Amino acid sequence: MKTRLLLAASAAALAAGTAQAETVLHILHTNDFHSRIESINAYDSTCDAETETAGECFGGTARFVTKLAELRNQFEEAGEPVLLLDGGDQFQGSLFYTTYKGEAAAEFMNQLGYDAMAVGNHEFDDGPEVLAGFMDKVEFPVISANIDPSQNEALKDKLKGSAIIEIGNHKIGIVGGTTLDTPEIAAPGDDVIFMDDIESVTADVQELTDQGVTMIIGLTHNGYLRDQEMAAAVPGLDALVGGHSNTFLSNDDDGADGPYPTLVAGADGRDVPVVQAYAYGKYLGHLKLTFDDEGNVTAAEGGPIVMDGTVTPDEATLTRISELGAPIEELKNKQVAEIAAPIDGDRSNCRAKECEMGNVVSEAMLERVKDQGISIAISNGGGLRASIDQGPVTMGEVLTVLPFQNTLSTFEVNGADVVTALENGASQLEEAGGRFAQVAGLKYTITAGNEPGSRISDVTVMKDGEWAPIDEAATYGVVSNNYVRGGGDGYEIFETNAQNVYDFGPDLADVLAEYLAAQGPDFTPVLDGRITVN
Repeated sequence: MKTRLLLAASAAALAAGTAQAETVLHILHTNDFHSRIESINAYDSTCDAETETAGECFGGTARFVTKLAELRNQFEEAGEPVLLLDGGDQFQGSLFYTTYKGEAAAEFMNQLGYDAMAVGNHEFDDGPEVLAGFMDKVEFPVISANIDPSQNEALKDKLKGSAIIEIGNHKIGIVGGTTLDTPEIAAPGDDVIFMDDIESVTADVQELTDQGVTMIIGLTHNGYLRDQEMAAAVPGLDALVGGHSNTFLSNDDDGADGPYPTLVAGADGRDVPVVQAYAYGKYLGHLKLTFDDEGNVTAAEGGPIVMDGTVTPDEATLTRISELGAPIEELKNKQVAEIAAPIDGDRSNCRAKECEMGNVVSEAMLERVKDQGISIAISNGGGLRASIDQGPVTMGEVLTVLPFQNTLSTFEVNGADVVTALENGASQLEEAGGRFAQVAGLKYTITAGNEPGSRISDVTVMKDGEWAPIDEAATYGVVSNNYVRGGGDGYEIFETNAQNVYDFGPDLADVLAEYLAAQGPDFTPVLDGRITVN
């Protein structure tokens, strides 16, 4: 309640300075769509026909076609300009990306009429070449101020830091930004250089200001906490539209992570609205800004629009989605298992504590290689992208949980390296970092209040049927995925110290599907206290 009162007070303070000549700008925005071209269910997985008929699905490109047309008509009739922005991570997350890479996303984003998009870390999952191909197909700028592409042949003539969007008599500057973790959590390659994001955005905002642009919006893929730091540090920003942390902001929902918009005291004495719209197309963000005749924001309001069953999907778009989905429909609908209870893979759980999906995936990995001298499994929570509902489980659902086509990796490290890896996993708790370590064959405790690097204690491993303290000098067989083993998500200790490495095991999605099938229809996931967070 206190936060909401502060928001209202700040909004009133903004409104008090309103000049007579005003411009109202509507910013509609998405982020972390993750290839959810089809509608999703309550678990953020692809929705089935029965649930759709029941009116219990969310999102999907066809709903966005309907809702955007409705809102654009409404605002344009009032003579108020509209922008549609995306905070990055359109790539990765469903079979549409697995099959078409960026081509399907480009087609539908063009249809929806996006004005600009920030580069997300997942846009680099398949290297700069796939991102460059996507940029060749889209009809809007894809931007990031803190990426230097000059040494990369695919991107050097394409990727810019900012763009100017002209709507009627208005010139609106859009400045992009991308998380500095990208080299650790994706595959941009060594010749795509990441620079300090706040310094880079500051420089681009100043350049736009020098060109006479008075309305400037930050469009970033940095996460909610970093966005607030940027809003406080960069002079000249009128608002910041973000992504990456899948943050839900609202003034009406007690479960929200903060108010919409979140007002931050800016470097030049003005409040800067910061917004984000959760993920997977469940919401369409709507930020309404009022500018005076000098380009100063005098009011900021709005909220997320839930894209639920009350929004009717556009039929022509559904037909096109079906056409693109035909080659993968057989694989998607193949039943691979049945379970008696849902498996929770919610991001907020799997990146912060022991979660059901983390246990299930880790146990599946360990089960597959336990006869190879492997006793520990470590999964990155960020690799778990959805939950699975009870009942029949299709391969499409499994691939929605594990969309990255990672393979099983086995290797050997000493106990000290295992502890170092767990410290890395707990190093970004405050940011809900994807490196959080879900485990099997291992127990450990996190003291969240300690500094990163000193949070892990009470590490035990299974030895001769009993839990025993880890021996830091002993050698342990470990299974993970090839991304983590190769140093992804900050796990450099595995890249540098692993011995007897084999990175070319079966696809992790196949491993999970076979594991669930072997458990039988009475399978119920459990939380057993293998990770304690104090």
